[in-house]
Amino acid sequence: MLKIFSATLFASLILLASSVEAHVGGLDKQGGHNDKKNGGYHCHKEPCLSIHKKSKDAVDEAIEEGRDVVLLYNRHDWKHWSDFDKDCMNTRHEILNDQAKQGTVKYSPDGCYVSRGEWHDPFSGKVITRASDLDVDHIIPLKWAHEHGGASWSKKKKEAFANDPTNLLAVEDNLNQSKGAKGPTQWMPPNHSFRCDYLGLWQTVLAKYFSLKMTAKELRIYKKQLNACKL
Repeated sequence: MLKIFSATLFASLILLASSVEAHVGGLDKQGGHNDKKNGGYHCHKEPCLSIHKKSKDAVDEAIEEGRDVVLLYNRHDWKHWSDFDKDCMNTRHEILNDQAKQGTVKYSPDGCYVSRGEWHDPFSGKVITRASDLDVDHIIPLKWAHEHGGASWSKKKKEAFANDPTNLLAVEDNLNQSKGAKGPTQWMPPNHSFRCDYLGLWQTVLAKYFSLKMTAKELRIYKKQLNACKL
């Protein structure tokens, strides 16, 4: 069944500034507020208006393509950096430990954190030695997954996805932040020699989490990218 928000909810989400004076001083940092009396969330100024316009466009596209969609993304719903084996080292530091050059890792005094090592960052091609200069990238970003079929997953499955080593890569922090929630049709690593491998990683994770689907437009571009790697 197509999970979409009704026109009534859209009306509450995308209220224009005509009633903003009634709520001046009660807006959150996004430029909106919860309507405790009537229910729903009301937008009055940026960035809320733009965010919800983008969300409505995503819903329109989903309706056209027959895909499921849920508007609101909350990163906290995708619990990450868990410590499943209770050894005090969370997923981020497990990845840093496993992806460092063997024999180079230095740990915190309690052994719970990786502080230094030697990593080859595939996004930039650089060698990085301080863990604080690295982010652990979700190859398929959490927000992208949410918007492409993962929104309806259970909390347990979202946590499993957010901590899955198959989907995690230690990379330079600035490049991870540059990537944000973009898919490969919008962002590719600056290191050209890694781009085909990067597309292959997306292919692997998409095959594992087969309920995640690219839009028709994204899929057309992605297939062209993969074909170019075969030349």
